[in-house]
Amino acid sequence: MITIVWWHWLVLGLCLIGLELVIPSFTIVWFGLGALAVGLLMALLPFTPLWLQGLIWAVASVAFTLMWFKYLKPKNSMTHAGQSKEAIVGETGIVIRGTADSYTKGKVRFRIAILGADEWTCYAEEPLNVGETVRVEDIEGQILKVRKL
Repeated sequence: MITIVWWHWLVLGLCLIGLELVIPSFTIVWFGLGALAVGLLMALLPFTPLWLQGLIWAVASVAFTLMWFKYLKPKNSMTHAGQSKEAIVGETGIVIRGTADSYTKGKVRFRIAILGADEWTCYAEEPLNVGETVRVEDIEGQILKVRKL
């Protein structure tokens, strides 16, 4: 019968954590921490059966992984692509440079800066006059599509 003592689990845990440095997947580290947890538990309870050690390792590894994704993972690591549209569509502003027709570009000013600017180039399907209130319908690159209110 194979006898695994506490330091075997510690060596396995350190090897798995070290393997994370070679293969950066950010998943192996949680299995390494699970093995370290079993090693520490085995130091306190040295006569734990092998099947229970394996079960504790699996449960601890899954728990560490879930804890990372649920509570510890940085929330700002996701991409912000596509979010500019949601931030600006529906906002209202005042036309500060009008348009004669739907082919010319005007300029609209917002009360507060939106996406880092309080003035934006705009166009509309109808002529815009200075002082009119408009609502943003869409954003195409750096140009807003607006509609009179």
